[in-house]
Amino acid sequence: MLERASQDQIIVPFAGPAGTAPLTWGQKAILLRMRDAGWRESGWRREGTFGRLAALSAGFYTAEPEGTTVNDVAAQISDMMGRHAALRLRLGTDSRGRPCQLVSGSGEIALTIVTIPDAEDPAEVTKYANELWFSRMFAPVDLDRDLPVQIALIRHRGVIRCRVWNIHNIAVDGEAATLLAFGDMAGRRPAEPAVASILDVARREQTPALRRASDRAMRHWETNLRPIPPLTFGQPAHPEGRLGERYWHGEFSSPAAHLAILAIAGRTRTDTSRVLLAIIAIAIGRVTGVSQVATRIFVNNRFRPGYAEIIAPLNQASVVTIDVADATVDEVIARTRRAMLPAGLYGYYDPEQLQELRARLDAERGYPAWVTCVISDGRLRTKPTAQAAARGGQVTMEQIRRKLPETTMSWNGTIDVSPDQARFTVDNRPETIFINLIFDMTCFTERQVEALAYGIEAVAVAAAFDPAAPAAVAAGAAPA
Repeated sequence: MLERASQDQIIVPFAGPAGTAPLTWGQKAILLRMRDAGWRESGWRREGTFGRLAALSAGFYTAEPEGTTVNDVAAQISDMMGRHAALRLRLGTDSRGRPCQLVSGSGEIALTIVTIPDAEDPAEVTKYANELWFSRMFAPVDLDRDLPVQIALIRHRGVIRCRVWNIHNIAVDGEAATLLAFGDMAGRRPAEPAVASILDVARREQTPALRRASDRAMRHWETNLRPIPPLTFGQPAHPEGRLGERYWHGEFSSPAAHLAILAIAGRTRTDTSRVLLAIIAIAIGRVTGVSQVATRIFVNNRFRPGYAEIIAPLNQASVVTIDVADATVDEVIARTRRAMLPAGLYGYYDPEQLQELRARLDAERGYPAWVTCVISDGRLRTKPTAQAAARGGQVTMEQIRRKLPETTMSWNGTIDVSPDQARFTVDNRPETIFINLIFDMTCFTERQVEALAYGIEAVAVAAAFDPAAPAAVAAGAAPA
């Protein structure tokens, strides 16, 4: 279908305050994460250029209201670009040769108009929008030269159907992308400019108060990193991987686990994210025998004063260690709640300072001080509904059992490289727990990964209405 669509462009001018500032902590974290992932052309500056930064963007496609015109969208985009400095930034160096961000005071952005042939079924239009978003997500962006934003309109049978947009994570994180999608891009932003910008964030991070906050965060990281083993799940034991490939991506979906987690959250009066984190940690422990599950999580730093509406990458990784041994599921949830408090409090720091800490610990211990497990709750749009449902307390065991046949697990393909042994990303899917899985299959067997995925559901269902349900993890137990 891609080849049957035609494309045109219109140029949209914009203007806003110009400025230069150091990279923010969030931007440094993005670049370092890409380097750690092995994306060779997406690390720090090399040969006078940041290279073509690829494979890391936020965005999705949103349906357009009936009667939307190209001019309507162009006006929204011009206003949005002028309002938010992050969308006008490029990467460069300051007068001392250090990496920095350069925000343009004026310029132009191309709006792509994609016309789908009238003969195509309307259902195919949504499929095309998803394909376009996905292909752009992995397209290189030269941020020495190009803006971090790409926007397209999909037109079918003379009507604008949806908007497809990608914004590189050097400019936004998931929360910022959601603010744009359901605020500026939906035409629901107030007329006043944003109170602060990405440039303001960068300048604040140079102040003594925030430098001290970063120092405190380092103490939290060191407490969690110092006792960890060389690799969370041990050295590679299956050099053949899965079907000859090392890093595999899969998907797990469980409407039954969704209902069970609502029941547990309501029964224990706990946030669904903390319940989900505890449940995944228990499932990990059951399959791997790891009883102290150290994992990286992502902290939404917008709870900090003045940061709620800023368009910038503010999410940063923090570390939390969950003890899943010799306890009930409810007790592990309570432990998770306690562990999450400092993890959230100390999730804002200078990533270069963390690199220095890791290097020092590596030298002292003789092996890498890093956590190779990631658990990320990305339910930005569906979590509020889940929270409300948990408070409602309407779930029954019969409802959970009826949903069990709908559980699915699939292997969707390989990725080139990953810095992690296991990565769980909970996606925005209504009325289900939908988890994107990335596993290093030299460390896990296919049977283990599938047992772990289905184990998440099993733990949740068993504990839905049973405060005494055991986590049942014996310290040091061998994998099945």
